[in-house]
Amino acid sequence: MIYIGLTGWGDHHDLYTDLSNKKDKLNTYASYFPIVELDSTYYAIQQTSTIEKWCSETPDKFKFVVKAHQYMTGHSDYRDHYDSIKDVFSAYRDMLRPMDKAGKLGFVLLQFPPWFDCSHKNIRYVKYAIEQLKPYKVAVEFRNQTWFQEQYREETLSFLDSNDVIHSICDEPQAGIGSIPFVNRVTNRTAFIRLHGRNVHGWTQKDRTSEEWRNVRYLYDYNKEELEWLKKQVEILKHKTKDVYIVFNNNSGGHAAGNAQDFMTLMGIRYDGLSPKQLKLF
Repeated sequence: MIYIGLTGWGDHHDLYTDLSNKKDKLNTYASYFPIVELDSTYYAIQQTSTIEKWCSETPDKFKFVVKAHQYMTGHSDYRDHYDSIKDVFSAYRDMLRPMDKAGKLGFVLLQFPPWFDCSHKNIRYVKYAIEQLKPYKVAVEFRNQTWFQEQYREETLSFLDSNDVIHSICDEPQAGIGSIPFVNRVTNRTAFIRLHGRNVHGWTQKDRTSEEWRNVRYLYDYNKEELEWLKKQVEILKHKTKDVYIVFNNNSGGHAAGNAQDFMTLMGIRYDGLSPKQLKLF
C-alpha cells in the first residue's frame, strides 16, 4: 500500500479555502490524505487528551508518523526540564499509548541533526534510542553526509536493517556535509520517503534569522519531470516492501499539498476510508 501525506495539517492553506472553523482543519485534512507527519511532538510532549482528540477527529484507517521530541535527537538539552534522557523517553512513550491503542500510530521518526555524524558514540546512541522506543516501530533520518559516504553507506543500511528500523529516504538539496543523498534502499517492510524540496540556496541558515530560514528552507515546487522521477523510485520500492509512506515537507511556499495531490494523480491513487468532504453551502 502506498500512503501519501504532508508534514502537519495546519499550514496547508489551499486545503481550507472553504473552511469556516479552524478547529475542523485536521478532519478536513483527513478528507484528502490517509497519513500525516505529526511535528508538534518535536516541540512538546503532548497531553494524552490532545492525542486522544486527534485520534477521534480522524478516520479509522488514518495513520500518524510521529516526530521524536528534540531532546531525544540532540537538537536541544533536556536537563532544564528532565532529570535524565530516560525520563524523556518514558514521557514520550506514555504520550504514544492512546494513539497506539487506537491503531493510528504508523511509526516514530527520529530525525537527527546535521552535526550528528557517523561515529561510535552516535551509533551507540541510535541503538539506545531504538531500545527506549520499544515496542513502537521507528524510522531514522540522518542529516549528516558521513552516514552515506562510500566507506560507511552499506554499514549504515545494514545497521538499520539488523535493528529492524525504517530507513528515512530523503530528497533534499545537496549542500555539503549537512545534507544526505537520495538512497533508495529499504531496511524494513515499511519504506519511508520524505521530500524536503531542492532549494540548495535556502538549505543552510547562513546569516538568516530563524524566521527567515523557516520561510526559505523548504521553499520548492516539484515540477512534472521531478514527480515522474519520484514515481519511478516508488515503483522500485513497492516491490520490495509491504507499505510505502511518502511525506511532502516542501511547504515554505505552500507547495506541499498541491505536489502531493499531483503525485496521487500521477500514481493513479484514490483512497477509501477518508473523512467525508465538507459540502459547500453555495
